[in-house]
Amino acid sequence: MQLSPAHHDERLTAPRSWWAIAVLIGLACALMLLPLGTLPLLAGLVGGTALAGMLVSSYGSARVRVVNGALAAGEARIPVAALGEPEVLDAQEARAWRTHKADARAFMLLRSYVPTAVRIPITDPQDPTPYAYVSTREPQALVKAIRSAKG
Repeated sequence: MQLSPAHHDERLTAPRSWWAIAVLIGLACALMLLPLGTLPLLAGLVGGTALAGMLVSSYGSARVRVVNGALAAGEARIPVAALGEPEVLDAQEARAWRTHKADARAFMLLRSYVPTAVRIPITDPQDPTPYAYVSTREPQALVKAIRSAKG
């Protein structure tokens, strides 16, 4: 199915290395229970891996979408009419906006493992949020979708 330019759908999944760490956490849990026997060892392996995997999955399940005239970033839903001109941030500029340039009032859907982002001013006078910072692997596509949705 081909999405129109006014649509964008992206899932910010965790990197593979995080999944490997989840398996290593399961192995560590198993080794801690090794003195108690084989059954506790297996329970530690399965339970530790499953718990760590659920944490990685939940953190990596953030979605960024532009659909039906709104930007949906994580839990936030912002009508495109309340958005200003989006700005693509390369890796260096995105890092700056995550750190020393950041405003504490801003909405930030950031994932440290995604190097690029889009910063979008929020123009609604009733909203004290100055801008939305959204991590994305496809910043150009997100900007294009926002511009298309605005008409």
